[in-house]
Amino acid sequence: MLRSERGLTLALGLASVGLLVCVGLLPDSFPVTLLMVPLLLGILLLSRRRMVRFAYFTVLCLTAATILQSSYEVRVVSALAVMYAVCLAVIITGRRATLGVGRLQGESMLVDLRDRILAQAELPPLPAPWQVESALSSAGGSPFAGDFVVATRRHQGRSLEVVVVDVSGKGEQAGTRALQLSGAMSGLIGALPPAEFLPAANEYLLQREWEEGFATAVHLSLNLESGRFEVRTAGHPPAVQRHAGSGRWEPLRSEGPVLGLVPDVEYDAIGGRLDPGDALLLYTDGMVERPSRDIELGIDAMMGAAERLVIRSWDRLAERLVSSVGSPDDDRALLLVHHQLR
Repeated sequence: MLRSERGLTLALGLASVGLLVCVGLLPDSFPVTLLMVPLLLGILLLSRRRMVRFAYFTVLCLTAATILQSSYEVRVVSALAVMYAVCLAVIITGRRATLGVGRLQGESMLVDLRDRILAQAELPPLPAPWQVESALSSAGGSPFAGDFVVATRRHQGRSLEVVVVDVSGKGEQAGTRALQLSGAMSGLIGALPPAEFLPAANEYLLQREWEEGFATAVHLSLNLESGRFEVRTAGHPPAVQRHAGSGRWEPLRSEGPVLGLVPDVEYDAIGGRLDPGDALLLYTDGMVERPSRDIELGIDAMMGAAERLVIRSWDRLAERLVSSVGSPDDDRALLLVHHQLR
């Protein structure tokens, strides 16, 4: 990385010198503004530290070009003044930068951050007759979201552990916290018994001492052989279960405080069973909460929409439900577990 950037800096410097020679020898064919081209490329490709040094070098080239000018018309003086101002702005912003990476490098890091969050949400394959799907939509179409899903299979694949989490905040700040928390939860969910997972996640958040250091979560532990499950929530909307026999949806209300606020807490479980044809939805509050509507009405609306979509097909139900329900101004995540009829 350092060698390639050093070579790029050298190439841009040689290009600046070459342009300076052309501007001095053939001013009618090569305007002085061409000296800005290497600088603009450097802004995109170089780290902040090297960019500041290259901006100083560009100032020297501009000074030499000023001396080599045969006439000082108003347009030439104006162009030089603007270019000096651009160099000064690059130097000031470069010195104040906190990351020390170029613009394209910074965007690459953010894209990698987003991809890592999405990779954490990859669901393990389940044996027949089980179906599991997840869907995520970020607020305003941003590539970053504070909602995420973490899942794993345990006990030689006989059980499924999954957690749906909503981190406080939105956008890039929530995305960075979501990445850190999803990494921690990935390790915890596969190593701890179900009853100890949320208390451990709560303790982890308390130790971070973030300014907006809280999160809500719903945790599902499902036995894939018997269909028995336990659901625990931490300040999160209740999971909902569809009973195939009656065709009705039922909220599963378990109690527990928000993660990251209160130390030494326990999270009560609500148990149940997914019989053939039954389904379970875990989701974040963006699916059911709006400023002008009670959350209970939002849950009812989501269950009604889910029932209408189920009539057509179970395929891609999570994606279709996220697209049709909830607030576009909030992050939305949903996970579906369906015990299919044989």
